[in-house]
Amino acid sequence: MGRIFISAAHGGKEAGGIDPGSIAGGTTEAREMILLRDLIVTELRSRSFDVLAVPDDLSTVETIAWINARGRRVDVALEIHADAASSPAVRGASVYYIANNQERKSNSELVLMGLLRRVPQLPNRGVKPDTDSGLGSLAFCRQVAIPSLLMQVGFISSPEDRALLQNRRRDFALGIADGLASWSRVIDPTEVTPVEPTYPAINININGQKYAEQGILVNGNSYIPIDLVDQLRIDLSKSPDINRISYRRIVYIKAVDLRNFNVSIGWDAATSTVSLRSNLLVCADNLDRIMSRGNTSEVELQLFLRNNNENALVTFPDIPKLYREEGNSEGVNYDIAFCQMCLETGFLRFGGDVRPQQNNFAGLGSIGGGAEAASFSSARIGVRAHIQHLKAYASLEPLVNEVVDPRFRFITRGIASSIYQLSGRWSADLDYGTKILAMMKRLYESARLL
Repeated sequence: MGRIFISAAHGGKEAGGIDPGSIAGGTTEAREMILLRDLIVTELRSRSFDVLAVPDDLSTVETIAWINARGRRVDVALEIHADAASSPAVRGASVYYIANNQERKSNSELVLMGLLRRVPQLPNRGVKPDTDSGLGSLAFCRQVAIPSLLMQVGFISSPEDRALLQNRRRDFALGIADGLASWSRVIDPTEVTPVEPTYPAINININGQKYAEQGILVNGNSYIPIDLVDQLRIDLSKSPDINRISYRRIVYIKAVDLRNFNVSIGWDAATSTVSLRSNLLVCADNLDRIMSRGNTSEVELQLFLRNNNENALVTFPDIPKLYREEGNSEGVNYDIAFCQMCLETGFLRFGGDVRPQQNNFAGLGSIGGGAEAASFSSARIGVRAHIQHLKAYASLEPLVNEVVDPRFRFITRGIASSIYQLSGRWSADLDYGTKILAMMKRLYESARLL
């Protein structure tokens, strides 16, 4: 029978001790996840499963290395987190899986449904590819060699989720154990001695043309020959985290890892074909430049917004048009501004301190350091203020329109020409720029520009 690895995630090892992770309501993510993990381990062992708990003093990199050093082909790994949001109203559980892996998506649904059947009061946020995470990819989903998933069991910042977790911890543990047991049986339905694996062959299509050599399907993930990577002129020598395997004397890498090199990856289950597109319709080297041209149409922005929040355009039906017009007038890349808006407002769901009627789409502050964020008279003026704030950071050029950004004059002009330089400035989050870029890649994939 396959073994089950469980990691209680938090901030990992930091400054010689355990980083508490998110903190809310007099407790920490580390404390809650360790307590929950211990109950899950006890429950699974009572059902005769072989369970390995990852040591709590390991960083993310060390956790992955610890599992990979011990994992076998029939094992599975789950990392449990408690999420946090600026708004206490944000709630629910979700499971992340490696993008473009339908098998892992199905596994995610098993694990999530196990929890929700035991705790039906917990909102269902669904299963999601790791490309939908804030950073655009999750190391635990991608770099663990055995089948792996990352579960957000709820929001520690939500009083309701926090109370559920603390008062019904055993039900959480039973539900997650149910899901893990089901998943483990899918991965290893028998208890026979494992034999040398045989992986099914898959077809490869690159830029619309069939590639002469085939790839393989490993645990539901598409792997392509390393020779193809060389032909794409991609240098992996500086990317030690890229997962390589050797099968029948050929080295393969996981196709989805090439997304980090601006290669679009698709999968056609009907023909067992992985499709790669490297002839991008946008210049990948300039994706992070704030003062540049946007690439999407108004319709593409509408579809992206609606696909992520079906009610987004009810209150703000002209928001894509406004971002295109205001961005173009000041020379600001409206795709960057639009994606920053999606990140800041949760695709116009808002929450937290900013209300929709404030027309504040980027968390802009008011003059005087008041507690409330700035308000604007209309959606257009709110978008204009956002665009002006970006231009203030990225350019020395004068504004085309009259200043409406209340904090324009406080910014050192031209200090941040790249979205990466907004990290720690626009937001205290040091991954802020990376999260905007991840949102842009989602937009461009939706518009088939990447």
